[in-house]
Amino acid sequence: MEAIRQLELNYRKPALPQVQTGDTVRVHQLIKEGAKQRIQVFEGIIIRTHRMNELTACVTVRRIASGIGVEKTFLLHSPNVSKIEILRRAKVRRNFLSFLRERRGKSARLREISFDKIAANDVSTPETPAGDTDETEVIDAEQAEDALTDAVPLADVEKSEAKAAASEDEPNTAADTGTPDEQQAPADEAEAGVAQAEPGEGKAVQS
Repeated sequence: MEAIRQLELNYRKPALPQVQTGDTVRVHQLIKEGAKQRIQVFEGIIIRTHRMNELTACVTVRRIASGIGVEKTFLLHSPNVSKIEILRRAKVRRNFLSFLRERRGKSARLREISFDKIAANDVSTPETPAGDTDETEVIDAEQAEDALTDAVPLADVEKSEAKAAASEDEPNTAADTGTPDEQQAPADEAEAGVAQAEPGEGKAVQS
């Protein structure tokens, strides 16, 4: 069984849109005619899905061409199916819409529902296994670690610069207020001037 699974992985497409019964799809099929090849588009309603989780997953698409019902069954993982587009989505309760074969016109219409068309048609690449690590991811991780180690000394430098700036912003009290000796000198000069003026004033009064 393991050998069969490994063989299926070689032929399985990496990703497919999640189609379901009731979807109106547009299937792009590769047609080979001798040395030439072309793409043929078949648009219709999916009336049946079968073995969707296996390599032989297939869908049956039905459309009305010139008043005649035409059905085609496509293998989703076939290399001849190049692309599948989901155009509309309907609300159904069956996996096989066989009743549409007997209906025409308005009676064959299905009740449409709103859905995200872009997300439904987005075929993203599968995730890489845990063991298979890309070299670019390893390089990015190393660069992130280097950035973290380099950020530590930068933080210390910023702290030292902030302390230096704070010390420069503090007012210089010694320069602004002056030393005690410098404050005392004007006071002594003022007292000496008053003492010199007092004798002269006394003489003037006596004369």
